Amino acid sequence: MKKLLCVLYELFIFAPLFVTLTIITAVVVIIGCSIGDKKFWSYYPPKYWSKISCRLALCRIKVVQEGKLDPNQSYVFTPNHQSYTDIFLVYGYLNQNIKWVQKQELRKIPIVGKACELAGHIYVNQSSYKSMRETIIKAKERLSGGTSIVMFPEGARTLTGKMDKFRRGAFIIAQEMKLPIVPITINGAFDVMRRGSFLLMPGNLELVIHQPIPTQDLTEEEVVGLMNKTHDIVYSALWKRYR
Repeated sequence: MKKLLCVLYELFIFAPLFVTLTIITAVVVIIGCSIGDKKFWSYYPPKYWSKISCRLALCRIKVVQEGKLDPNQSYVFTPNHQSYTDIFLVYGYLNQNIKWVQKQELRKIPIVGKACELAGHIYVNQSSYKSMRETIIKAKERLSGGTSIVMFPEGARTLTGKMDKFRRGAFIIAQEMKLPIVPITINGAFDVMRRGSFLLMPGNLELVIHQPIPTQDLTEEEVVGLMNKTHDIVYSALWKRYR
């Protein structure tokens, strides 16, 4: 019965409102970034779009702030990746002006892809090392005055709820740019919407923001150690069922 109610709510209430809200937000971002302050219009409309989306999904949100973040400092945020819901949780509740490093394929989404491009989000071909180096160059141009990037180091959403191995991309960017890494643990998103399913199941979402890890004295040879340390920190705050 609960599953049927969720399907009906998603089809007749959540989906129409979400699609409408997404189109409006994308249009506002496109217009705002074209004629106004790009830093403002690229961040605040999507932030409130994300918050409203979480509420529309009937999710209860908990934010645990373990580390103090400087609003004028740029960071590389590295959350685990449980579902599409992660994007709304991070964008809405991290409270940092961020750019996403995202798959090249997302550029093709009508209106949304254009809005992301104008907002300064970074598209990358994850299978190409050359593309990753180009990503670093783009990131250097766009990260200043407290603008940070978010990159899922697992590369894709988990299939099982368990956390996968991390890839080096985010940590290479942090080391090259001497930016602190901020591990983020996401809990609950896997149960709200699992990979391979578009069924929305309202539940609890938790965002744990860990202490920043400095990288200014890190050598290229120490990147793997940084990656493993970050993985362990993210893992340490996972709910038991995701371990």
